[in-house]
Amino acid sequence: MTLLEQIVERTRQDLAQRYPDGLPGPRPVRPATRLRPAFAAALRRAPGGTVRVIAELKKASPSKGLIRADFRPRELAIELAAAGAAALSALTEPHYFQGHPEVLRSAVEAVSIPVLRKDFIVHAVQLEEAWEWGASAVLLIAAALTPADYRRLYQAARAIGLDVLSEVHNREELAVVLDGGAHIVGVNSRDLRTFRTDLAGTAELLAAIPAGLIRVAESGIRDGADIRRLQAAGADAFLIGESLMRAAAPGDALRELLAAAGTGQGAETA
Repeated sequence: MTLLEQIVERTRQDLAQRYPDGLPGPRPVRPATRLRPAFAAALRRAPGGTVRVIAELKKASPSKGLIRADFRPRELAIELAAAGAAALSALTEPHYFQGHPEVLRSAVEAVSIPVLRKDFIVHAVQLEEAWEWGASAVLLIAAALTPADYRRLYQAARAIGLDVLSEVHNREELAVVLDGGAHIVGVNSRDLRTFRTDLAGTAELLAAIPAGLIRVAESGIRDGADIRRLQAAGADAFLIGESLMRAAAPGDALRELLAAAGTGQGAETA
Protein backbone atom coordinates (compact mmCIF):
# COMPACT_ATOMS: atom_id res chain seq x y z
CA MET A 1 0.00 0.00 0.00
CA THR A 2 1.41 3.39 -1.00
CA LEU A 3 1.56 6.28 1.43
CA LEU A 4 -1.22 8.00 -0.49
CA GLU A 5 -3.42 4.92 -0.10
CA GLN A 6 -2.62 4.83 3.62
CA ILE A 7 -3.62 8.47 4.05
CA VAL A 8 -6.86 7.98 2.12
CA GLU A 9 -7.73 4.90 4.17
CA ARG A 10 -7.06 6.77 7.42
CA THR A 11 -9.23 9.63 6.15
CA ARG A 12 -12.10 7.22 5.55
CA GLN A 13 -11.66 5.80 9.05
CA ASP A 14 -11.77 9.30 10.53
CA LEU A 15 -14.98 10.08 8.63
CA ALA A 16 -16.58 6.90 9.95
CA GLN A 17 -15.66 7.96 13.50
CA ARG A 18 -16.94 11.53 13.03
CA TYR A 19 -20.22 10.27 11.60
CA PRO A 20 -20.95 7.05 13.52
CA ASP A 21 -24.57 7.00 12.32
CA GLY A 22 -23.42 6.89 8.71
CA LEU A 23 -22.11 9.45 6.26
CA PRO A 24 -24.85 11.83 5.14
CA GLY A 25 -26.21 11.74 1.62
CA PRO A 26 -26.37 14.70 -0.76
CA ARG A 27 -27.80 17.83 0.84
CA PRO A 28 -29.87 20.51 -0.85
CA VAL A 29 -27.92 23.49 -2.09
CA ARG A 30 -28.18 26.29 0.45
CA PRO A 31 -27.79 29.99 -0.25
CA ALA A 32 -24.49 31.44 0.93
CA THR A 33 -24.78 33.00 4.39
CA ARG A 34 -21.96 35.41 3.62
CA LEU A 35 -19.82 36.45 0.72
CA ARG A 36 -16.34 34.97 0.58
CA PRO A 37 -13.40 35.95 -1.61
CA ALA A 38 -13.16 34.19 -4.98
CA PHE A 39 -10.24 31.80 -5.15
CA ALA A 40 -10.07 31.53 -8.94
CA ALA A 41 -10.04 35.28 -9.49
CA ALA A 42 -7.23 35.70 -6.95
CA LEU A 43 -4.95 33.44 -8.99
CA ARG A 44 -5.08 35.38 -12.24
CA ARG A 45 -2.10 37.71 -12.57
CA ALA A 46 -2.70 41.05 -14.23
CA PRO A 47 -0.10 42.11 -16.82
CA GLY A 48 2.83 43.51 -14.90
CA GLY A 49 1.24 42.48 -11.60
CA THR A 50 2.66 40.60 -8.66
CA VAL A 51 3.28 36.86 -8.95
CA ARG A 52 0.29 35.01 -7.52
CA VAL A 53 1.31 32.80 -4.62
CA ILE A 54 -0.90 30.49 -2.56
CA ALA A 55 0.99 30.45 0.73
CA GLU A 56 0.49 27.24 2.65
CA LEU A 57 -0.04 27.00 6.41
CA LYS A 58 1.76 23.71 6.93
CA LYS A 59 3.06 22.41 10.24
CA ALA A 60 4.42 19.03 9.12
CA SER A 61 4.49 16.55 6.24
CA PRO A 62 4.96 12.77 5.90
CA SER A 63 8.22 13.16 4.00
CA LYS A 64 9.83 15.97 6.07
CA GLY A 65 8.29 15.48 9.52
CA LEU A 66 7.85 18.60 11.65
CA ILE A 67 8.42 21.68 9.51
CA ARG A 68 7.48 24.49 11.88
CA ALA A 69 7.40 23.99 15.64
CA ASP A 70 6.22 27.55 16.33
CA PHE A 71 3.03 27.14 14.32
CA ARG A 72 0.46 29.86 14.99
CA PRO A 73 -1.90 29.85 12.01
CA ARG A 74 -3.70 33.11 12.73
CA GLU A 75 -0.49 35.10 13.05
CA LEU A 76 1.05 33.35 10.05
CA ALA A 77 -2.04 34.04 7.94
CA ILE A 78 -1.92 37.75 8.76
CA GLU A 79 1.82 37.92 8.10
CA LEU A 80 1.62 36.14 4.74
CA ALA A 81 -1.39 38.11 3.54
CA ALA A 82 0.40 41.36 4.40
CA ALA A 83 3.48 40.13 2.50
CA GLY A 84 1.54 39.68 -0.73
CA ALA A 85 0.04 36.19 -0.74
CA ALA A 86 -2.86 35.99 -3.21
CA ALA A 87 -4.48 33.17 -1.24
CA LEU A 88 -3.76 30.75 1.59
CA SER A 89 -3.83 26.97 1.79
CA ALA A 90 -4.75 25.49 5.17
CA LEU A 91 -3.95 21.86 6.00
CA THR A 92 -6.74 20.12 7.91
CA GLU A 93 -5.43 16.52 7.72
CA PRO A 94 -4.41 15.62 11.32
CA HIS A 95 -2.31 12.46 11.23
CA TYR A 96 0.30 12.98 8.54
CA PHE A 97 0.36 16.79 8.27
CA GLN A 98 -0.64 17.75 11.84
CA GLY A 99 -3.44 19.86 10.40
CA HIS A 100 -6.72 20.78 12.05
CA PRO A 101 -9.99 22.53 11.13
CA GLU A 102 -8.94 25.40 13.40
CA VAL A 103 -6.02 26.15 11.05
CA LEU A 104 -8.56 26.89 8.34
CA ARG A 105 -11.08 28.68 10.55
CA SER A 106 -8.49 30.94 12.17
CA ALA A 107 -7.05 31.91 8.77
CA VAL A 108 -10.48 32.69 7.35
CA GLU A 109 -11.28 34.90 10.34
CA ALA A 110 -7.94 36.71 10.18
CA VAL A 111 -7.58 37.69 6.51
CA SER A 112 -9.65 38.87 3.56
CA ILE A 113 -7.91 36.77 0.90
CA PRO A 114 -9.38 33.37 -0.06
CA VAL A 115 -8.42 30.22 1.84
CA LEU A 116 -8.22 26.71 0.36
CA ARG A 117 -9.04 23.65 2.46
CA LYS A 118 -6.18 21.27 1.71
CA ASP A 119 -7.02 17.71 2.69
CA PHE A 120 -7.74 14.33 1.17
CA ILE A 121 -11.33 14.82 0.06
CA VAL A 122 -13.12 11.51 -0.55
CA HIS A 123 -16.73 12.29 0.43
CA ALA A 124 -19.14 15.19 -0.14
CA VAL A 125 -19.51 15.75 3.60
CA GLN A 126 -15.94 17.11 3.59
CA LEU A 127 -17.06 19.75 1.09
CA GLU A 128 -19.85 20.73 3.45
CA GLU A 129 -17.31 20.97 6.27
CA ALA A 130 -15.07 23.18 4.14
CA TRP A 131 -17.97 25.51 3.40
CA GLU A 132 -19.04 25.69 7.04
CA TRP A 133 -15.47 26.46 8.12
CA GLY A 134 -15.27 29.36 5.68
CA ALA A 135 -13.14 27.97 2.84
CA SER A 136 -13.37 29.52 -0.61
CA ALA A 137 -12.00 26.41 -2.30
CA VAL A 138 -11.07 22.77 -1.80
CA LEU A 139 -8.39 20.48 -3.18
CA LEU A 140 -9.38 17.37 -5.15
CA ILE A 141 -6.47 14.99 -5.80
CA ALA A 142 -6.99 12.94 -8.95
CA ALA A 143 -4.63 10.20 -7.73
CA ALA A 144 -6.84 9.66 -4.65
CA LEU A 145 -10.12 9.33 -6.56
CA THR A 146 -11.72 7.30 -9.31
CA PRO A 147 -12.75 9.36 -12.36
CA ALA A 148 -16.39 8.95 -11.33
CA ASP A 149 -15.69 10.09 -7.78
CA TYR A 150 -13.73 13.07 -9.04
CA ARG A 151 -16.60 14.20 -11.28
CA ARG A 152 -19.16 13.72 -8.49
CA LEU A 153 -17.13 15.66 -5.91
CA TYR A 154 -16.19 18.38 -8.37
CA GLN A 155 -19.81 18.98 -9.28
CA ALA A 156 -20.88 18.90 -5.62
CA ALA A 157 -18.23 21.45 -4.66
CA ARG A 158 -19.21 23.83 -7.44
CA ALA A 159 -22.90 23.43 -6.55
CA ILE A 160 -22.32 24.85 -3.07
CA GLY A 161 -20.12 27.68 -4.26
CA LEU A 162 -16.63 26.32 -3.72
CA ASP A 163 -13.83 26.66 -6.24
CA VAL A 164 -11.83 23.48 -6.84
CA LEU A 165 -8.08 23.12 -7.25
CA SER A 166 -7.78 19.85 -9.18
CA GLU A 167 -4.38 18.27 -8.55
CA VAL A 168 -2.62 16.02 -11.04
CA HIS A 169 0.75 14.32 -11.35
CA ASN A 170 0.69 12.89 -14.88
CA ARG A 171 -1.10 13.09 -18.22
CA GLU A 172 -3.58 10.35 -17.35
CA GLU A 173 -4.75 12.28 -14.28
CA LEU A 174 -4.82 15.48 -16.32
CA ALA A 175 -7.17 13.82 -18.81
CA VAL A 176 -9.47 12.78 -15.95
CA VAL A 177 -9.82 16.27 -14.48
CA LEU A 178 -10.20 17.94 -17.87
CA ASP A 179 -12.96 15.49 -18.74
CA GLY A 180 -14.57 16.28 -15.37
CA GLY A 181 -14.70 20.02 -16.04
CA ALA A 182 -11.72 21.32 -14.04
CA HIS A 183 -11.25 25.09 -14.18
CA ILE A 184 -8.15 25.31 -11.94
CA VAL A 185 -5.51 22.62 -12.48
CA GLY A 186 -2.59 22.17 -10.09
CA VAL A 187 0.46 20.17 -11.07
CA ASN A 188 2.17 18.77 -7.98
CA SER A 189 5.91 18.40 -8.41
CA ARG A 190 5.89 15.92 -5.51
CA ASP A 191 4.46 12.55 -6.50
CA LEU A 192 2.27 11.51 -3.56
CA ARG A 193 3.05 7.86 -4.21
CA THR A 194 6.84 8.19 -4.07
CA PHE A 195 7.25 11.74 -2.61
CA ARG A 196 9.93 12.50 -5.19
CA THR A 197 9.99 16.05 -6.59
CA ASP A 198 10.41 16.73 -10.30
CA LEU A 199 10.14 20.34 -11.49
CA ALA A 200 11.06 19.37 -15.06
CA GLY A 201 8.09 17.03 -15.22
CA THR A 202 5.90 19.76 -13.77
CA ALA A 203 6.93 22.18 -16.52
CA GLU A 204 6.07 19.61 -19.19
CA LEU A 205 2.66 18.91 -17.68
CA LEU A 206 1.84 22.60 -17.20
CA ALA A 207 2.48 23.15 -20.90
CA ALA A 208 -0.08 20.44 -21.71
CA ILE A 209 -2.93 22.18 -19.86
CA PRO A 210 -5.26 23.98 -22.29
CA ALA A 211 -5.08 27.75 -22.49
CA GLY A 212 -7.83 29.52 -20.58
CA LEU A 213 -7.65 27.28 -17.53
CA ILE A 214 -5.85 28.48 -14.41
CA ARG A 215 -2.59 26.58 -14.03
CA VAL A 216 -0.98 26.20 -10.61
CA ALA A 217 2.51 24.85 -9.92
CA GLU A 218 2.70 23.08 -6.56
CA SER A 219 5.56 21.92 -4.32
CA GLY A 220 9.32 22.08 -4.57
CA ILE A 221 9.41 25.79 -5.46
CA ARG A 222 12.22 27.48 -3.57
CA ASP A 223 13.38 30.58 -5.44
CA GLY A 224 12.64 33.13 -8.12
CA ALA A 225 14.37 31.05 -10.77
CA ASP A 226 11.95 28.17 -10.12
CA ILE A 227 9.00 30.54 -10.50
CA ARG A 228 10.30 32.06 -13.74
CA ARG A 229 10.97 28.60 -15.17
CA LEU A 230 7.45 27.41 -14.38
CA GLN A 231 5.88 30.67 -15.56
CA ALA A 232 7.54 30.11 -18.91
CA ALA A 233 5.80 26.72 -19.03
CA GLY A 234 2.44 28.37 -18.40
CA ALA A 235 1.96 28.55 -14.63
CA ASP A 236 -0.40 31.30 -13.48
CA ALA A 237 0.08 30.77 -9.75
CA PHE A 238 2.29 28.90 -7.30
CA LEU A 239 1.44 26.94 -4.15
CA ILE A 240 4.39 27.27 -1.77
CA GLY A 241 4.56 25.89 1.75
CA GLU A 242 7.72 24.32 3.12
CA SER A 243 10.20 27.03 2.14
CA LEU A 244 8.00 29.69 3.75
CA MET A 245 7.19 27.68 6.86
CA ARG A 246 10.88 26.95 7.52
CA ALA A 247 11.78 30.65 7.39
CA ALA A 248 12.24 32.52 10.65
CA ALA A 249 9.99 35.24 9.24
CA PRO A 250 7.69 33.73 6.58
CA GLY A 251 6.39 37.13 5.50
CA ASP A 252 9.89 38.39 4.78
CA ALA A 253 10.67 35.15 2.93
CA LEU A 254 7.60 35.63 0.75
CA ARG A 255 8.51 39.25 -0.01
CA GLU A 256 12.01 38.18 -1.03
CA LEU A 257 10.62 35.40 -3.20
CA LEU A 258 8.18 37.71 -4.97
CA ALA A 259 10.91 40.28 -5.54
CA ALA A 260 13.26 37.65 -6.92
CA ALA A 261 10.58 36.27 -9.22
CA GLY A 262 9.86 39.75 -10.56
CA THR A 263 13.42 40.97 -11.00
CA GLY A 264 15.32 37.80 -11.71
CA GLN A 265 17.52 38.50 -8.70
CA GLY A 266 17.60 37.43 -5.09
CA ALA A 267 18.78 34.59 -2.93
CA GLU A 268 17.03 31.27 -2.48
CA THR A 269 14.44 31.26 0.28
CA ALA A 270 15.12 28.81 3.09
